[in-house]
This record gives sequence, structure tokens and C-alpha cells, in this order.
Amino acid sequence: MGAPATQLWLPALDRLDRAHPLRRLLAQADRLADVASSRLACLAKAFHADAATLPVAALIREHLAGDAGEATWLNADPAWVQPDMTGVRLLACGSMSLAMDEAQAFAGELQPAFAGLGLRLEVGAPNQWQVRLAPDAHLPDFATPEQALGEDLYQHLPQGAEGRPWRMLLNEVQVLLHQHPLNAARQSRGLPPVNSVWLWGAGRLPAPLQSGFAGVLGNDALLLALASRAAIPSQARTQEAVAAAQAGWLVDLQDLPAAEFGDAWWPAIQALAQRQPLHLAFAGGERWSWRPLHRWRFWRGASR
Repeated sequence: MGAPATQLWLPALDRLDRAHPLRRLLAQADRLADVASSRLACLAKAFHADAATLPVAALIREHLAGDAGEATWLNADPAWVQPDMTGVRLLACGSMSLAMDEAQAFAGELQPAFAGLGLRLEVGAPNQWQVRLAPDAHLPDFATPEQALGEDLYQHLPQGAEGRPWRMLLNEVQVLLHQHPLNAARQSRGLPPVNSVWLWGAGRLPAPLQSGFAGVLGNDALLLALASRAAIPSQARTQEAVAAAQAGWLVDLQDLPAAEFGDAWWPAIQALAQRQPLHLAFAGGERWSWRPLHRWRFWRGASR
């Protein structure tokens, strides 16, 4: 049967230069059917879970702090929103390049707003914040960042009477952050302001998970949390680690800017492709299967 393929999750293919040598590799590989799934759905599937009910906040909290327990957890991730002619758009969430001291300063400013609902905001990591709730807490539906990014956030806020206190909380949070002095300092460094939070991923810690992967290599907090819950090894992402990735592992490069991936990370991918089968999955849904012997397919030299 041979060694299992190493899975590579890669940035959107349409952002990669048409002349990049990865396209020659794809021309020589076997094209598979596209899969139009969100990243959250792909992560859930990789760990035999349901994306619609995946308790993201509890998983991340347990991975970061080890104290998820029996509580219900809700993500309150730092976010950037911006008004335009038609509403207020969510432009970034959970990827705000925050230092821990910045995150704690922002969270400290927001504690009174959360205390009004009998809650405390916890900074699990600079870009991942959580709220601990009672195990039997009744919550409205919260949209994931993937669902709301780039859209009018008010279309994705929790609805109805059950959602009203959370909408009010979000309004208060935005008022508190609007003129925060740290935001002026961030913008002077070319960084976006932290002027909101995004509430999502509610639930309790699930039973231990399973995965078909032998291990994972990446920096994404949820991926590492899922690996931990499935009791499989994980490794931080470096170019050296990618080049040496073991058969059957998942290598997550999907969040890399296309230019950085195409330049700095291509040698590691090339080294990996020379010695073992790969399954290449792009953020846009395109899929290819590669085996080292495919490099002899000289007649497939055209770029795709």
C-alpha cells in the first residue's frame, strides 16, 4: 500500500503567481474533485466532529489553560470592525497581531461590561479570549468569523430576545474600545485597531476526539486544540519542520500570505514532494494527489 499521504493545507491557489513552480508540480499530479467547504468544516471533518456544534471555545480554552472543566465557554475574540455606507463590516477577528500586555490592557477595559452580565473575560492567549458560562447556560446562535468576515456584522449578531443582552454587550464593548489609546499606538505602527470582539464557538468540552492523521504541524489554535483532544502529536510550524514532515501528518500552511508562501515556504514543500506522497488541498477547494514518481510526467509541463 505504501506510506500514507501527507496532507498539505495551502493558501488560495488563485493568489499564487501563474509562473510559480508549484503549478508545474500540480500539472504533473492527479487532479481530484474540488471540495467547497469552509475551514471550520474541514477541521471538524478531520477530527470526526460536527462543525455546526463544535465547541471551539472550550477546546481552545482547554488547550491553552487546561481549565475548561464542565463549564460552557464562549469565544470573545478581539476584532476589527469598520463602518461604511451600508453598515459596519467585520474585517478581522482573532488575527490581530496582539502582544499579551496589549491584550490584557484591552480586556481590563472591557471587564466592567462583561461583569454587568455576571461574566469575566479571560485572555487565554493574545488573540484568543474566552468567557466562562454556567454549564446549563442557554445561549442564542452565534455566527462564526468565517460566516461574518467582510459582511455587515449586524446581519450576523445573535437574534431575538435571547440575543438582546449579547447585542447590548457588543455595543458597549465597541464604545469602550473606540477611543482606547492603545489603538492610536497600533495604527501608528500600521496595525488595525481592536475595536470590537466577536462572540462565537460556544459549548462544553467534548469527549476525546479521533483523527485519521498521525499528527499535525501548524500554528492555528483550534487545530492544535483538536490535536490535543485527539491525543495525537503536534508541532509548531517552521520551514525545517515542514520539509521533514512525517507521512500521514497534516501540515497547515493555509493562513500564510500567498507571496510569503510562494517564496519562503516553497523549498520546504519541494523537499517534501521529492520523498513522499502528498495530498494538496487549497483554501479555494481545489485538490490534487501527488506521488514522487509523478515528476517523470514530462509531457504534463503546462501550467494550470
